[in-house]
Amino acid sequence: MSELTNLHAGLARALVLYLAFIGVWGLVAWRRGSGISPSYRGALVIAWITALAQGVFGLAVWIGGTGPRDPLHILYGFALAAALPAGYLYSRDRPPAQQSLLLGLVMLFAAGLAIRGITTS
Repeated sequence: MSELTNLHAGLARALVLYLAFIGVWGLVAWRRGSGISPSYRGALVIAWITALAQGVFGLAVWIGGTGPRDPLHILYGFALAAALPAGYLYSRDRPPAQQSLLLGLVMLFAAGLAIRGITTS
């Protein structure tokens, strides 16, 4: 396993944990009846940048000759990268507590996509 493959795999595991954490954070904010904070928005941006970086590392691994064993792996990667901004755009005109609920659920869904990506690598 090359260094880049190790980095891609390690970042995937970290991304699952991070997405699950901010998903729970969003649900806690919803339960408290509050909207998303600037800190939460920053966490969403970090998640999206990390997902995009994960895709760049995956592309580099693929160019290096080590592709995924299942082509669905690539589909899960694209779906993850698209789900994060789509969830934000869908929730931005909602009431504050509803934003927290929707974004929390989207982040948990994204964590599930990342897990499926790992299992199909």
